[in-house]
Amino acid sequence: MLQIWGLVLFYGLLTQSSAQLEAIPVDPALSLGPVQSLTPPDVLSGLLGGLTKGLLNSDLLGILKNLPLLDALKLGEGSSGGLIGGLLPRIVSLVPGLQNIISINITNPVLLELGLEQSPEGHRLFVTLPLGMVLELKTFLTGEILKLDVQLNIVVELMAVRDKDGKIHLVIGDCKNDPGSLKVTLLEGILPSVVQGLADTVTGTVIKVLPNLIQKEVCPLVNEVLGNLDVTLVHDVAELLIHGLELHVKV
Repeated sequence: MLQIWGLVLFYGLLTQSSAQLEAIPVDPALSLGPVQSLTPPDVLSGLLGGLTKGLLNSDLLGILKNLPLLDALKLGEGSSGGLIGGLLPRIVSLVPGLQNIISINITNPVLLELGLEQSPEGHRLFVTLPLGMVLELKTFLTGEILKLDVQLNIVVELMAVRDKDGKIHLVIGDCKNDPGSLKVTLLEGILPSVVQGLADTVTGTVIKVLPNLIQKEVCPLVNEVLGNLDVTLVHDVAELLIHGLELHVKV
């Protein structure tokens, strides 16, 4: 069985403290100024501010905290029997009658500072949403808690399109997680060897399941927030993109 540190190194996970995770908190009270006749930098700043405020007001952090992660693990995301179902026979053979072997809680969800990059041809923007959280894994065999610090980026593609009436709209293209941005750090917890294999298996499966689960929950919310942004701001952004103006941004 892989030890938990071996698993962390296998996935190339970076070590850092939870304090670093919260180093760039977003101000929920962020407000936008007037958007009429804005210069390109002001338009982009207004876009990022509007998306940030909209996501926080739409309870993004609550959605992250209540991700149905344990249900996803039980279902196995399409795998035969699911993670928990596959492990139950082995665990129950050791402790007859045991049904609830683990619990997983998500704590300290955060939205860090949004990033922005323009495509080479100038007609698209890529908005990066850096998300963070702490996973608390508890095994009822020992009562020990394992804490994992998780960071992942969701990348949203924004495009300007012109409808049949000639009107310009700002729409979402791709919205997906960035696998290369996934970072998992062991914060605390040392498990006895009797459940080390269980912890390793659960941790490895979480790493596979969590990105798609976050994407599934967050992307529809981003689309909803975009639809509620200030109309003039959205028009200004779309006008810049439809003409392919170089905005000199890579935040």
